[in-house]
Amino acid sequence: MVDELLKEHQQTVRKIFAVREWLDKHQTDIHASISTQAVEEFELLKISSQKTPHQVLALVEIPLNPIKSYKPTGLTLVLDRIQDPGNLGTIIRTCDWFGVTEIVCSADTVDVFNSKVVQSAMGSILRVHVYYTELTDFIRLHKDMPSYAAVLGGTSIHEIDVKQPAFLIIGNESAGISNELLQLNPFQISIPKIGKAESLNAAVAASIILSACMK
Repeated sequence: MVDELLKEHQQTVRKIFAVREWLDKHQTDIHASISTQAVEEFELLKISSQKTPHQVLALVEIPLNPIKSYKPTGLTLVLDRIQDPGNLGTIIRTCDWFGVTEIVCSADTVDVFNSKVVQSAMGSILRVHVYYTELTDFIRLHKDMPSYAAVLGGTSIHEIDVKQPAFLIIGNESAGISNELLQLNPFQISIPKIGKAESLNAAVAASIILSACMK
């Protein structure tokens, strides 16, 4: 992830803490404005949240993504009350895979800079813009954008042709999409069920639907 930070140049890296071996190997990649400090393995262990930290840690300025800077392009993923950090991180990584660069989250969705989200998203967190806002107001503001809501009992994702730009709404892991959003009448879509499982993980569902939509 630090390698990608240095290549992407989209976030401000304030300081790098690394073992001497890593610093020697990456010295030409580090801009002169970035402060570096050589540390020992045991020191990394003390300052890292991981049980087995890698050779480097970076202190990075958290970017501000105000919702007013959002511009609808292509497919935008809209996340309603996603609570699990691993799910959000995996969804971000999946969006990066399919070239989806915009995610709009409800205010009560887990923080994108939660350490578990950052770890599970890997370097994709550097390329996907994540915004937080009140979703019903947001959808009403963009009422001309077609919206697709992932629910049980909707039209099969294999029978639709998603016209972009559009919103794809994914709901809470257990409760699904809120009634307030469903009352805005998004087009309801579903992943066809063949087996006996009651439901799918939110991140898995998002991945399958994105794959079907990005024809």
